[in-house]
Amino acid sequence: MATLLNRPTLSRLTWLPLRPEDFTTLLQTADFRLRLLEAIAAATRRVYLCALYLENEEAGQEILDALYQAKQRCPQLDVRVMVDWHRAQRGRIGEDQSHCNASWYREEALRRDLDIPIYGVPVQTRELFGVLHLKGFVIDDTVFYSGASLNNVYLHKLDKYRFDRYHLLRSPELADAMAGFMNEQFFNDPAVFRLDKPTPSTRSIRKEIRQFRDKLAHSQYRPSMDRIAAPNDLAVSPVVGIGKGNRLNRAILDVIASAQRRLFICTPYFNFPRAVVLEINRALRRGVEIDIVVGDKTANDFYIPPEQPFRVIGALPYLYEMNLRRFAKRQRQYLSREQLRIHLWKDGDNTYHLKGIWSDDRYILLTGNNLNPRAFRLDLENALLLRDPQGTLRGQSDAEQQSILRHASPLSHYRQLEDVRAYPEQIKKLLTRLSRVRIDRMLNLML
Repeated sequence: MATLLNRPTLSRLTWLPLRPEDFTTLLQTADFRLRLLEAIAAATRRVYLCALYLENEEAGQEILDALYQAKQRCPQLDVRVMVDWHRAQRGRIGEDQSHCNASWYREEALRRDLDIPIYGVPVQTRELFGVLHLKGFVIDDTVFYSGASLNNVYLHKLDKYRFDRYHLLRSPELADAMAGFMNEQFFNDPAVFRLDKPTPSTRSIRKEIRQFRDKLAHSQYRPSMDRIAAPNDLAVSPVVGIGKGNRLNRAILDVIASAQRRLFICTPYFNFPRAVVLEINRALRRGVEIDIVVGDKTANDFYIPPEQPFRVIGALPYLYEMNLRRFAKRQRQYLSREQLRIHLWKDGDNTYHLKGIWSDDRYILLTGNNLNPRAFRLDLENALLLRDPQGTLRGQSDAEQQSILRHASPLSHYRQLEDVRAYPEQIKKLLTRLSRVRIDRMLNLML
């Protein structure tokens, strides 16, 4: 039986006590937005929002207005927003680049009398090689944790939603550790600039960005040691990582390796790192039942319907489906006897963005990590790992898994997935060409 003792990374984590009543799972995207707005309106001490981006859309405007209103109501409130430096200074892929989110931040700052800093955090000198993928909103003593960014589809502001996981944890120790990390790493670093004010060019701060990334590679959360959870109590540990072989990667592998009965894994882009595949293979061989929930290719946020103009980025969902087909083919013996269950999520034209792991009834991993090579090597990622030896959160976990599976269909054979020969002609030609020169392998490492 696997224990903490033979899972070295897990045994070294700092475990903070958590009461079952202080952990809340939300099952609806819109509920997360409403609870977030309510918390901002009621905040008295701090509001730290960290996300890949805050978008110039109705939902983004709603969040930004709420922040300014909270600051107006309570001038001493410490309000800060952190987004990725590169993502904020470009438009969406395939759209006009002239009016980016950073321009909107500056326009909003000019027309307000209050000062709310919005920081651009540059994890790498180019977006392709790493972004701020840190998750978590700290509002007073509560942490709102989701893989969602701040725009219409992630917050289900209008007609469509992008399905994610949404959790609230009330823990002063956890909130202090996460806010402390942002304070220590971001706000006074020479590579981090406010986007609501004029900024230097990326080219002019390349040296500072490289030094910043080196610093992040050695960073970690530093929770107070005043209250440490007993081994048999419900507990949470924040983990951060960037670069190959980091602490978060090792913790993820340990969570998979700890399973003796069941694993439930969610990933939006089927492109597991080799180390994850090896741990899944080992789990199957020791008899663990595994559920993997992945979005149907049409539920991928990069999917472009065939009737719309072709763009190269639209090949990604097909590339991920090819990965899934190969994996299902290799594991067909486990699929046939239902020890391995693969589920394809699809709900109309909504999209799927879930990530995370349940290991037996003992560990719950909340993370923005996509469980792909990019997350394991390039981006700044974090996670909240819950240890639940008594199974006190089993009811919430079961409800969340059932909610995830509500719009998922089982894959019983790899041939249920389209072969590349059935893909649209332009997609087929592109993927065939990439495969011949093995560029598809490089893309899998980058995307």
